[in-house]
Amino acid sequence: MSNHVLETNELKIFYGNFLAVTDVNIQIPANKITAIIGPSGCGKSTLLRSFNRMNELYQGVHTHGQVLFKGQDLYAGSVDPVEVRYRIGMVFQKANPFPKSIYDNIAWAARIHGYKGNMDELVENSLQQAALWDEVKDKLKQSGLSLSGGQQQRLCIARAIAVKPEVILMDEPASALDPIATLKIEDLMEELKQKYTIVIVTHNMQQAARVSDYTAMMMLTGETRSGTVIEFDETTRIFTRPADKRTEDYVSGRFG
Repeated sequence: MSNHVLETNELKIFYGNFLAVTDVNIQIPANKITAIIGPSGCGKSTLLRSFNRMNELYQGVHTHGQVLFKGQDLYAGSVDPVEVRYRIGMVFQKANPFPKSIYDNIAWAARIHGYKGNMDELVENSLQQAALWDEVKDKLKQSGLSLSGGQQQRLCIARAIAVKPEVILMDEPASALDPIATLKIEDLMEELKQKYTIVIVTHNMQQAARVSDYTAMMMLTGETRSGTVIEFDETTRIFTRPADKRTEDYVSGRFG
């Protein structure tokens, strides 16, 4: 059994007739944090959303090539995209708790998925894993929207964890947070990778260098100005001795 969980083969993603992402061939290793970096508009979030078929929620987006999850093609006709999104969870740039209690934010997702076990235990365990339990255990009936931005983001992570995914995708999860809340999210990612595979899109080079084990560098290329991964390697190598001059220029701040 290989140690990579997600793999793309000749992946192309179109918005209508526009080729947004082209020829991506990468392997995402299990129980590691993989960062996707690159300038704005190069397709980082589009690539991330292809890993759990979230792009299909946008009109006119179509995907060609393969995205394999543990060897299974996620875009095969027999695959249920809703099931894919349970196994491969998503945390967005802007925290988006449901307008429900802290407890129900977590319980609701699990109930929909048919969870029949002890709900109190599941809620506590999910909040513990998201490093939020101690801060909210006495106010579980309060609205999730009453929490601070950083707490809301950790609540969204707890909600993603509650349905027992194997992969957690994070689209700039700390970009709206202050430095202290950002550090908590980064520490949390470090803990979560013991149990989950994490893929994160970030604009923050320091963050990518701090938290990720592997880094995919994306750039716009060719006449079509389509985004592609120009380099994928261990993060230390990407930041200290990248193979591609464009990567070196970007991570050292000389690009753009």
